[in-house]
Amino acid sequence: MLGLALIALFADALAAPALDHARKRKKLVAAVHYVAPEYKAGTKFRTPETIDTALAEDIAKRLQLPLVTVRADTGNADIALVTLTEKRRLPRSATIIPTGYTAGPMAIMRDDTDIKRWDDLKGRKVCVAESGHYVGMPALQYGAIEMRFRAPADALIALRTGACDATVHDNTLLEELIKLPEWKKFSATLTTPQRAPLALVLTKMDTNTTAFLTQVVQDWTASGFVNELTKKAVQNIAFEVYLDQAVPDCH
Repeated sequence: MLGLALIALFADALAAPALDHARKRKKLVAAVHYVAPEYKAGTKFRTPETIDTALAEDIAKRLQLPLVTVRADTGNADIALVTLTEKRRLPRSATIIPTGYTAGPMAIMRDDTDIKRWDDLKGRKVCVAESGHYVGMPALQYGAIEMRFRAPADALIALRTGACDATVHDNTLLEELIKLPEWKKFSATLTTPQRAPLALVLTKMDTNTTAFLTQVVQDWTASGFVNELTKKAVQNIAFEVYLDQAVPDCH
């Protein structure tokens, strides 16, 4: 469970601040939702599901340290970037610093779809990114036939070519995507009021790291950094789809 993992993450902070640990280790270890495989020459690059790693990279850059990411459910990190859903329980010793990024589940489909409600997904093929936040949701909640793909770009290609009837991902990213001219005929949507913030999580005992990260988030807010990252991720995903869609859109 994530709560137990974060307790492990906080254990060493009682002895010394997380940033001191990172500097002595000469690297920043950040816990994130998904650790993307190391890119290898000749393979297709894929933009990750969320911007948490990109935010961690900016923190590491400010500290002038290399970044190492681990899964948020494993613990043993200096800081954690966690999506705070209603079901997620954090230890009382946690300090939460919202990054400014929030998102909830959203489905997009062709404009001429007959899917008008979430319940209409029953028995329909729905694409998801296998390491995204909504894996299992279409099947468990709505009886959809879930098709899992390596990354958002692959799920979106399957939607465009007719292999799937819908795709489910973060609304924050999908709302930006369907603004693009090439996505005009895939702008039918299903939404929910559910939104979960992406936050930095650390121990209350670590006041030095809290002060540092609070200032970092204030800088992000002032510069619009989170919005810029979101738009850049959408542009990259759209470009990956453009490059790799091998057959025309379904008609």
